[in-house]
Amino acid sequence: MKKGDFIWGGALILWIAILAIPRGREVFIATTEAYPYIGGFFKFAILATMGELLGIRVMRGDWKKPNGLIFRAVIWGALGVVITLALPVFSSGVTNAQEIGRLPFKGSNFAHALLTSTVMNILQSPAIFLFHKCTDTYIDEKYNRNGSKVTLKDVSDKIDWYTYLNFTVLKTIPFFWIPCHTIVFLFPAEYRVIAAAFASIALGLILALANKSKSKTNLIEANQN
Repeated sequence: MKKGDFIWGGALILWIAILAIPRGREVFIATTEAYPYIGGFFKFAILATMGELLGIRVMRGDWKKPNGLIFRAVIWGALGVVITLALPVFSSGVTNAQEIGRLPFKGSNFAHALLTSTVMNILQSPAIFLFHKCTDTYIDEKYNRNGSKVTLKDVSDKIDWYTYLNFTVLKTIPFFWIPCHTIVFLFPAEYRVIAAAFASIALGLILALANKSKSKTNLIEANQN
């Protein structure tokens, strides 16, 4: 166990305590309902960044601050604002589609959650993941080049498109995000953004394990050659 493990674990316990203690939960919900976009920004800026740091910890075996940590947190926060809007938009849209017979199983809470998660992840998630991949790559390139100009072509050339399509789109969306957001949509509306933000911690771990596995595969192939 390293010092960073205790700091990260303490931060997670603090978040859980806020939601577990009735008074803290009431204040938290009231504040985030009064300022939903600000709340969504900070939930994702903190929790998703924690997930990213955990992913680095798992992949490298030690805590390391990534390049442009503040910029990455701001990007996560911006995505949190988008998701704060998307959750009620897709939920209401699916409800309306069920009402007019465009989607089945009207009246079933589970079916509504599953359909909302499926529609949202098919229509929105590939774009969000691509945006995040591009911004991450831009930040890394900016630091690698000591602040010199980075073009869109530079970013595009650096992205591993096969991994993005094969792993992020074709694996994490159907096997992680659709089931995960189905659970999110079963929560009361006031808890959905925070539940989605907590899920990003798990995503950081999943992506790290995938990268670690890929690195090992590439190393084995290089040794064989």
